Amino acid sequence: MEEADYEYDQDTRKVELTASGRQLMRSLPTPDILRDVGLIDLYHYTERAIKVFRDFHLDRQYVVRDGEIVIVDEFTGRLAEGRKWRDGIHQAIEAKENVEVTIPTGQAARITIQDLFLRYRYLAGMTGTARTSAREFRKIYGTPVVRIPTNRPVRRQRLPVRVHGSSEQKWKAIVEEVKQLHDQGRPVLIGTRSIDKSETLSRLLTAEGIAHVVLNANEIAKEAEIVAMAGYRGRVTVATNMAGRGTDIKLEGGVAELGGLQVIGTEMHDAARIDRQLYGRCGRQGDPGTYRQYLALDDEIIRTGLGSKRATKTEMIGQRTTGAVDRYWRLFRRAQRKVERNHLRDRKMLLHHEKERKKMQREMGQDPFLDTAD
Repeated sequence: MEEADYEYDQDTRKVELTASGRQLMRSLPTPDILRDVGLIDLYHYTERAIKVFRDFHLDRQYVVRDGEIVIVDEFTGRLAEGRKWRDGIHQAIEAKENVEVTIPTGQAARITIQDLFLRYRYLAGMTGTARTSAREFRKIYGTPVVRIPTNRPVRRQRLPVRVHGSSEQKWKAIVEEVKQLHDQGRPVLIGTRSIDKSETLSRLLTAEGIAHVVLNANEIAKEAEIVAMAGYRGRVTVATNMAGRGTDIKLEGGVAELGGLQVIGTEMHDAARIDRQLYGRCGRQGDPGTYRQYLALDDEIIRTGLGSKRATKTEMIGQRTTGAVDRYWRLFRRAQRKVERNHLRDRKMLLHHEKERKKMQREMGQDPFLDTAD
């Protein structure tokens, strides 16, 4: 039990057993396989298991495919084949899902993303969402961000944010809006954060008799076909972050006159750039389009950004609320900014530690990229 048996740091996502938690663990029956394992290691394994139980969920961070745990990339929604979590996390998830526990992989060499890019003689790129990260690009990579005007005037329109007391109310409101748009013949693209939520929404749309297609990590083979038809009249597409990577959705003839594609966001992501990439699927190349963000007071971003106590308080407000409570939308933006600051801090700390590590290893005559034994 949290607080009684263990403490959880929301910022670092670190779990630490309390004195009573350690006592409880020692009182549990010990299988024969663990009798030779030291007590400190058992504490560590228990803390890792709690972390996995809290932070790693099936059809969100990973899927089970052919008896193996496959990571789902948080930012693209695609399966990250061949990747594994370090520090025993991957093995703990395998135990949790009752699949064969594999041997932890070692590392022959390692390099951070910052190091990798900085080793290029020339560094440049193009994206529609770089402006808000201009300071980080300049400080870490020495690359200025230049804004290039669009080829045609932007006709994309932002609709008012809708905040509901609970996820149940939010999903109901989303389905109602999709139904109205579908009756008008407008195509709709709905963005979700994870596979399980895309499938939850799919079940609700099916119950309402709304024909739709789902684009997530389980449908990777059909991605090109699904995206190619997402701008057709009356088309409803439910997608994870797969659709947010420079994909052009072409409008069918006559759809522009109806208002173009409407994008619906069902939840804020940890990074505002991912949200903007989703919104950018509509209103491309001068086409008309609209987008709307839906939120609920029990959304994950509140807990991640503002902590468990604030999240619990907000959820209680939501339980007493019926209908929209749009005045709370600034709370979500504040939570998102907090998460973004934490991630930026982590990247800066990683960069600092890597510089210090490389400096020390060079002084010792070692290769900082190869001699990386933990």
